[in-house]
Amino acid sequence: VQLQASGGGLVQAGGSLRLSCAASGRTWSRDATGWFRQAPGKEREFVAAISWSSSYTYYADSVKDRFTISRDNAKNTVYLQMNSLKPEDTAVYYCAAGPLVVTTQGSYNYWGQGTPVTVSS
Repeated sequence: VQLQASGGGLVQAGGSLRLSCAASGRTWSRDATGWFRQAPGKEREFVAAISWSSSYTYYADSVKDRFTISRDNAKNTVYLQMNSLKPEDTAVYYCAAGPLVVTTQGSYNYWGQGTPVTVSS
């Protein structure tokens, strides 16, 4: 599975962005997908995850009620809608796919290249 993350950019605090993660390769719709982010000088952290059926979603406390993860398996794409963005959301955002919808990075087998998000104050 190859993952391509896109949609990052520069936005003012309070603004919104929608990230996309497009998958290609073998059948992907059975994989859970997660979004992670890495801010400058910090370790990569979990942001959100969704099961292949969209029945289960999980969010980091820091983004709960502001970010929404969704997927369209017909388009092999997972989205991360980010609203009410804060400067502390500035990071490179990565999507990942794996067999389990979990928050731990090691459970994800496939990773995209990352898309940068910068939130100005």
